[in-house]
Parts: sequence; C-alpha cells; structure tokens
Amino acid sequence: MKKTSEKFIVQTAVEEHISYADELCKLYEESAKKRGTGIAKRDPEYIKEKILENKAIIALNENKELAGFCYIETWQGKNYVANSGLIVKEEFRKHGLAKRIKEFVLDYTRKKFPQAKIFGITTSLAVMKMNSDLGYKPVTFSELTQDDAFWSGCKSCINYDVLTRTSRKNCLCTAMLFDPKEEKKKEFVKAQKIEKKIPSKLKTPKAQRIKVVKTGGLSKANKKTKDV
Repeated sequence: MKKTSEKFIVQTAVEEHISYADELCKLYEESAKKRGTGIAKRDPEYIKEKILENKAIIALNENKELAGFCYIETWQGKNYVANSGLIVKEEFRKHGLAKRIKEFVLDYTRKKFPQAKIFGITTSLAVMKMNSDLGYKPVTFSELTQDDAFWSGCKSCINYDVLTRTSRKNCLCTAMLFDPKEEKKKEFVKAQKIEKKIPSKLKTPKAQRIKVVKTGGLSKANKKTKDV
C-alpha cells in the first residue's frame, strides 16, 4: 500500500526500511529538545519492531532519503489504537507532508482495526488542526486507554511529573479521539439528508418509471375511442 507524489512516497514501512531506525530515534530526540516538550527518546529496537509488524508509515523523497514517519500502537485488546510519533524532517516541511502522513495512517488504521477508537496526544497546534480536519475530537484523558504500558511511554517526557501529579487526568498535551461509531453516525445522517433532497420521482428506478409512463394511462387517441 503506497501513495506517490511528485516529491515524496508515503507507504507502509517494510523490512528494508529498518535501516532508518537509528536516524529516526535521533530525529525524535532533537525535535523534543527544540520544542522543550514531548517524548524525547524512542528505542531503535522498538521502531524496528513496529516496522516488522506492519504498524509503521514512512515517507521518503525521490532519492530515498527519510522525510517523515509515524507508527501505530494497539492497547486493550486492540480496542484502542494510537497513531504516534508523527515526525517530518525539518528540510521537508511546508510541503503538506505531515498532513499526507496523517491521512494515510488514519485510512490504514481504520482498515486494519475497523472497530478501534483511534487517539493521540500532542502539544502541536498544527497536529491538532490536522486531527480536527480528519474527524478527531478533543477529549479528556479518561476517554483514552487506561493501559499502564501506554502511559509509561510518557516517562521520557520532561512534563511526566505533571501527568503523575494529576493522577493521569491531564497534562500539557491535548488528547484527541476518532471514534468509528460516531463517524458512522455522521455518515448515516449525511446520507439521510441527501436522500431527502432527491425528488420522489427520481427515487423510482428508471425502468419502472418508463413502464408507468407507457401503461399507467391512456393516450389521447385511445381515450377518445373509449369515450365514444
């Protein structure tokens, strides 16, 4: 599964992309230092594991240089899925690549885990905007997975003490959730509105409408004959 453009290829990562793991971990650490927040460290082995599990999305430029990355985590028996670690190298920003990766990973996740609630936590306003455009809603931390393994992943963030002091009720990150059930409701309501706008005569199959026109009433000639 891949999507190409003039400058970048966005695709599910495969075994040949394991070689980018070390570079990715350095990018995560550098990005967190510049922002002054966020999860600073990822282990290369963890990134490799995600790639081998087909739970990673990678973006490369035409010269096969690493341009961006994102990975998927599953929690509570795959009832919750997190699209985590979205990153785009600084020299490849302002090309709409982050948005393309977000769209790709959401579409991929919905196909792979159709019943799961998809969530993320972020301090980035740009990511919040992208999430909102894709149908995510801001939620409280209580609506996210309560799996301890997920929250322990925040330990390398400089704001982890805030999370622990509030008993995981809130932090500097904003939690956002995509609920497939809510999305289906929206799609159903939209379909109902479209249905109401269609003229009733067009709801009848064309072949049936033609039959009604031909047999449903007498022609003027036949009508005169009958009247006589």
